[in-house]
Order: sequence, then C-alpha cells, then structure tokens
Amino acid sequence: MGGAKHIEVEKYKEEMGLLWLHLDYSKNDSIQWLNNKSNIDPLAIEALLTEETRPRTIILDDSILLALRGVNLNPNSDPEDMISIRLFINEKIIISTKKRDLLSVKDIVDSLKVNKGPKSSAEFIVSLTNNLTSRMENTISEMEERSSNLEESVLDSHNFEKRTEISTIRKEAISLRRYLSPQKDAISRLYHESISWIDEYKKNQLREINDQVIRYIEELDSIKDRVTLTQEELSNKLNEQMNLRMYVLSVISAIFLPIGFLTGLLGINIGGIPGSENKDAFVIFTVFLVIIVSIQLYVFRKKKWI
Repeated sequence: MGGAKHIEVEKYKEEMGLLWLHLDYSKNDSIQWLNNKSNIDPLAIEALLTEETRPRTIILDDSILLALRGVNLNPNSDPEDMISIRLFINEKIIISTKKRDLLSVKDIVDSLKVNKGPKSSAEFIVSLTNNLTSRMENTISEMEERSSNLEESVLDSHNFEKRTEISTIRKEAISLRRYLSPQKDAISRLYHESISWIDEYKKNQLREINDQVIRYIEELDSIKDRVTLTQEELSNKLNEQMNLRMYVLSVISAIFLPIGFLTGLLGINIGGIPGSENKDAFVIFTVFLVIIVSIQLYVFRKKKWI
C-alpha cells in the first residue's frame, strides 16, 4: 500500500520489510549507532557522517551511497543555501542522514502516513530525486522573472540603483548551479549502473528526472548570462553618463581657462595694472571677457565639440 509504521530499530527483523532510518548526523546517538551497530561499509559510515559533501553516487556491491542537495525553503532562509542529504541504500535498508530539515523528505513521510509512499528502495530513490528536483522549479522560475524585470528596468530607464540586485541574482544562480551540475552526474549514474533492485522502468523515471535537472542547469546558465549582459549594459550607461559629465566639465574648464588667466593676471596687487586709474576699466574688461567667451563658443560649435 506504500504505508509505514514506527518501530524501535532494535526490534526490526528482515521479514518486516524495508527499513528506513532517518538520522541527524550531528547527534551523538546517531554517530554511535552508525559506528557500532549499523554493520555497513566504513566508507558509507564516513560519508553519512561527513559535514560537507557534494552530490555524488558511489556503488558498493549491490548498495548505493548517494549524496544529494535540495533548495532551502525553510522560513527566513536563502534558497541557494542548499541542504544536503546523504543516503546508504540497498534492497533491504535505507539510511539517510541530515542536519537541517528538508521538505522533500517530509513529503515522503507524509505520503507514507496516508499509504501512498514508496514501496521499495528503488521507488524511494525516484520519489526523493523527483521531490528535490520539482521543488527547484519555483525558485528558478522566480530568479528568471527577477532577471527579466531587472533587464527591462535597466534598459528602459536610467535607474542605476540595481547593482546590488544584479549581484544577488548572480550569486544565487552560481550557488545553485554549483550543486546541480554534480547532482546531474549523480542521478545519471543511478540509471547507468547495474543495480539488481532498480528495474528498467525506475531507470527511465530517473532519466526523466535527470533531464529536468539538465533543463534547470541550462536555465541557470541563461539567467547568469542575461544578468551579466544587464550588468554590462548598466556599466555602459554609467560610463556614458560619467563621460558626459567629464566632457561638460572639460568644456567649462576650457571656456574659463583664459578668463581665469586674465582675471588672475589683472588681480595681482602691484603697480602698473592697466586701467587702474580709469573708472570705466571694469566695464571694458567685462565686455572683453564676454567677447572672448563668445569667440570660444563659436569655435567649439564649429568644431562640433558642443
């Protein structure tokens, strides 16, 4: 029926069916049980307890050591801060370890409570990988919408207060892709390896899930490229605006350079300054300065500098 019931692990017997143990690898009880009572490969124990891991698949005889990542959809969290889950799986037992709660695992638990959960280890892998992949869709779609809105706002306006948002989207895309790429390889190995308890139908399901992961990776690449182009467009506009301001300042400086020289020359406090005894000298000098500015403006316009 796809249901399950809680039992004490010490009371478990193989005839009871598939056993799933979901442990917090940071807890001492979990560490002690894995090291002393799990009776699984030491390599698997080390992988289940490691603090940091990238998505990967390792085949141990007819068992699978699997590490996957899912988007962090917990309250007040960043989706790109992906949560890891490690699994040791064979036909008779599933051991999964985590430190933070993963909603994709909760989905499986909820489905088991209503007798609609996975009935075998192969179905468990399909359900988990499907849940992890499906929950990425909204996050990536939201990023794509934000990048589109950002691109439109930069192209259609002179709003330059977008650099922080550009950096945020790029960071999210890079972080997600960092784990999705090895996760693609991990899922791909699941359906390429010969595992006795994963039939061809389940392999086809895993292949479809992996195709979806590949599509998400392509979308993240597209988002990163679009944001990069948007950032370049924004930088070009900022450079154009800065160049325009520097050009205006240069023109003003060029206009006032001879005026400043003449006023400075006639402003020195020594004898023999022309016009010092003439009461009309200031008016004459002012008219002379206006004529100089007019000549400069004429020359600048003729050379198309302004």
